[in-house]
Amino acid sequence: MDSGTDNLVDRLAAHKIIGGAPRQELEWVAAHGRLRHLEPGEILTARAAGFVEGLFIVLSGQFALHVDRANGRERIMEWHGGDVGGMLPYSRLQSPPGDSIIDLPTELVVVHRDDLPELIRECHQLTSTLVHIMVDRARHFTSSDLQAEKMVSLGKLSAGLAHELNNPASAISRSARALREAMTASEDTSRALGILGLTGAKAEALDAARQRCLGSVEPVVRSPLEQADREDEISDWLTAHGADPAAGMALADTDISLSMLESLSTVLSGDELTASVRWLASACVTRHLADDIEQAGTRISSLIDAVKGFTRMDLNATAGPVDVAEGVSQSLAILKAKARAKSVSVTVTADPALPRALGVAGELNQIWANLIDNAIDAVAESGRVAITAAVEGPYVVVRVIDDGPGIPPDVKRRIFDPFFTTKKVGEGTGLGLDIVNRIIRKQRGMIAVESEPGRTEFTVSLPLAPSATEATSA
Repeated sequence: MDSGTDNLVDRLAAHKIIGGAPRQELEWVAAHGRLRHLEPGEILTARAAGFVEGLFIVLSGQFALHVDRANGRERIMEWHGGDVGGMLPYSRLQSPPGDSIIDLPTELVVVHRDDLPELIRECHQLTSTLVHIMVDRARHFTSSDLQAEKMVSLGKLSAGLAHELNNPASAISRSARALREAMTASEDTSRALGILGLTGAKAEALDAARQRCLGSVEPVVRSPLEQADREDEISDWLTAHGADPAAGMALADTDISLSMLESLSTVLSGDELTASVRWLASACVTRHLADDIEQAGTRISSLIDAVKGFTRMDLNATAGPVDVAEGVSQSLAILKAKARAKSVSVTVTADPALPRALGVAGELNQIWANLIDNAIDAVAESGRVAITAAVEGPYVVVRVIDDGPGIPPDVKRRIFDPFFTTKKVGEGTGLGLDIVNRIIRKQRGMIAVESEPGRTEFTVSLPLAPSATEATSA
């Protein structure tokens, strides 16, 4: 062994992490490793390269891993003198999740990935040390990915909720403005009608028309052409009977018929008919605007309930009985705007007597949102996504099926690998299928995928909650 190698062994012996390994193991590293010097700005490992060169033993300096997230590039981990990084023994890491960029002048020893099997055989204590480092690193990456996923999901949740809330909120604002004008008109028409003092058959006929006008539960949906024809028809009738034709537009929005107006005209005429029709139109408009405001408010309330259930912000993260069908529906409510934007048909079919599964509701909802979001991304415009939930043996099984182009075999083999994605930066929920898989396994479930052109099916199986298991067995 030459003096240069001896010097490198001494430097390895002073290393914070691997320095305690037997000297013969450090000599093996010095003999098989390559000393590299890098300057600030150089890239040690590039994501575009698609592979990690090997084990990095940092002697001095500093470099950091930069990963592209949905909200831009993030610096998620640093290595300094005395650290180790890169490919570690038994690691599943094949391709780098980002670019490792040098911050300060750096010296490190690189043990090529092809030499790692021999390192495992020849350097037992060093291998044991590196495996512990790998576990800590995996924990750090998992925590970082989960935090990033939460932020991305929060952003998508906020955007989806804002989009969904915009329509009912705008409807309330429009209807409230129109209601203010309608109430003024109602006061005027009521005053004019009161002056006439209708009684007997006249009052009864007017009240019958009013009940018919206000009695429709569901609004009549007509095409623009049909609506215009109806307005003209009613206005012409009012003009022919000496009444104010301006009331035709309001009456056209109701289901009152010309035959009912004819019945009204048999007992009313002239000023009485005009005042009655104006009052009738005003009453119908006021009631329908109030109904619109109530429906829009109910829509907002239901959206808030869906978001509250989706996030489970009022529950702690402990496993318990979970209504899977409800969770799927709540997750879908957040993604409706995205589905509508692509004209994607999303159907949910669940067994009415579906028992509860055992799991953490908030985490499961993140999984449903991810799988549904991926399916919507996968299909073309006007595509179809079908979701089913049923009991199969001791499991609640949820299937998310889309009619997209399918997953190529080489991609399918890797979709559950850490850091693997086929999406561009900023697309998807940010929750990688590797993390989905880990969450499902933590809850003692399973996930599988089958794919061919025109049909991709993700299947999630969750254990039944104890009470449901007992009921199923009985």
